[in-house]
Amino acid sequence: MAKKLDKPSAKLEPIRVYADTSVYGGVFDPEFAAASRAFFDQVDRGRFSLVISSVVRQEVAAAPVRVRNFFLRYEAKAQAALVDNEALLLQQAYLSAEINSAKWEADLLHVALATAAGCQLIVSWNFKHIVHFDKISRYNAVNVRQGHLALGIYSPLEVAYDEDETSIQ
Repeated sequence: MAKKLDKPSAKLEPIRVYADTSVYGGVFDPEFAAASRAFFDQVDRGRFSLVISSVVRQEVAAAPVRVRNFFLRYEAKAQAALVDNEALLLQQAYLSAEINSAKWEADLLHVALATAAGCQLIVSWNFKHIVHFDKISRYNAVNVRQGHLALGIYSPLEVAYDEDETSIQ
């Protein structure tokens, strides 16, 4: 009879994830609430290490009170991605590559901040400017050309799990 392997005792390092503003608001949107809450449950359990930025803070400041209060719950334990020269150069490179127009420069900056901060993932409900099949490969082509690793770009639905560690349906 084959010996059953024991599970490794070492705890896995949390995955660094930048959550854009839409994910915080998604907690209160009927269409996105289940997956958004499941994502934040995974943050609470230590699967994800949350990264935020001043851009998220500014956008959340204009959101309804319940979204602001929910964000405050996570702000203190999140790591901050800085809007520094590296992130601004990436944002400009995305703009030069015409991934999005200047009208959507905040969306470009979210991706640049996640990349420059060394996040493994960015999660967003923005299917037009961030989580879009045509844009993901273009963001990552720029990232690699600029000497960065490729960034996983997903919706919370694609990364969150329920209690049994199966995908949210």
